[in-house]
Amino acid sequence: MQFLQETPQGIVIKIYVQPRSSRNRIIGLHGDALKITIQAPPVDDAANRMCIEFMAKCLNLPRSAIEIIGGQTSRMKRLLLRYAPGFDSTEQAETYKQTLLSLLDNSISKVSPHHRKKTAIENRG
Repeated sequence: MQFLQETPQGIVIKIYVQPRSSRNRIIGLHGDALKITIQAPPVDDAANRMCIEFMAKCLNLPRSAIEIIGGQTSRMKRLLLRYAPGFDSTEQAETYKQTLLSLLDNSISKVSPHHRKKTAIENRG
């Protein structure tokens, strides 16, 4: 899984954000990043806030557990999913990974065959 990396503080995921979309959703992979679409425009930090809110909802985490650590003004971002204090970080890392994989699998199975073919082509390049 190229889009995620374990650190002592938590899991870092690389995401590609497409703002001003018709709805918030995980699309699949975009190169080595998880691609998500969000409704908010990239103005006054609205897209970043919605990105955090959406990922928190998807991962069933509090918003305070997610931080943008890179790409504040870019579509390509790095998010830190912080481990909860007092819990086993190895167990939390596995939970985060399994949840992300499940979300990715669900998103790919829900897209149309045309989009799936396009996504497969994008992933090769």
